[in-house]
Amino acid sequence: MLVVIRFRVPSTDHGFVDDAQRALEILMARPGCLGGDLGRNVDDPTLWAMVTRWVDVGSYRRSLSAYDVKLHAVPLLSRAIDEPTAFETTDGELNRPGARDLG
Repeated sequence: MLVVIRFRVPSTDHGFVDDAQRALEILMARPGCLGGDLGRNVDDPTLWAMVTRWVDVGSYRRSLSAYDVKLHAVPLLSRAIDEPTAFETTDGELNRPGARDLG
């Protein structure tokens, strides 16, 4: 599972990279995190992305309730562009849209 979080960062925000790197390090230390990267768009230097890879969506969601994540990562994540962030990878069976059969 991938989590892609994008940020619009003004060029005057000199603390963003340090804050984002710290948040990324904390997230990558959580159980179920397989790794992550921080990058800046090559055509629009005010657009940044934090991409993390997780064993499953539950691991990511549980990580958000950890104290160190709430303290150091959630404030940064609250600055993200408001859009869906969780993506399933194509290396397995994709979820189907619609109601699920629980029977």
